Amino acid sequence: MNGTQSIESPWGVSVFGAASVDAAPDLARLRVAISQTRNKPGEAFAATRSGVNAIREVLRGHEVPESAVSTSRLNLSSQWNYGSERTFAGYECTASFVIELRELDTLETVLIDVVEAGANEVQGVEFDVRTKKELRARARTAAVAAAREKAALYAEAAGAQLGPVIHIKDVDAEQVQNYRGHSSRRGGDGGGEGDLTPGKVSVSAGVVLGLSLIGA
Repeated sequence: MNGTQSIESPWGVSVFGAASVDAAPDLARLRVAISQTRNKPGEAFAATRSGVNAIREVLRGHEVPESAVSTSRLNLSSQWNYGSERTFAGYECTASFVIELRELDTLETVLIDVVEAGANEVQGVEFDVRTKKELRARARTAAVAAAREKAALYAEAAGAQLGPVIHIKDVDAEQVQNYRGHSSRRGGDGGGEGDLTPGKVSVSAGVVLGLSLIGA
């Protein structure tokens, strides 16, 4: 008999429960980058640094605080063109930004102005909520309730009664979809890629409960 037909050490019932809590987003993270290619390293650094300063000036104009903007160090790499033969294209200097906005109405305007200031790569927009900790707590409570309801149904169908909870296993939110049997997962909590419509943020939680059984 295989593992689906026998239980080597019966002890009770083990069930999975999951829940999600939806909320309207109240912040967005804009990920952009600026890359400049020049024949000399110093020229590439100077061009990118100038773009970084222009972008920061734009953000100050939108009253985005410095604490809401993180910038990577300038990164330099050699670039080549590949055709019939490889030719040197120059030195590429890149800096990336993560800009956190709490005024979602300004998102489109900020994005346009940042691109016009020199950001030539838009890597994505992620919507989020500032109360995620509280929402996660609500989702976990609901997940436990869902697991207990499932366990009670199994016990009643088997002619047994539920005993005390003897095991609780938290399931990381990133794994909830796998436990549910879905092969795909969303790339983030917010709207679709390239979509500037916030929609909603879903905060998920999952739990595995082990309960003893009384009677049969």
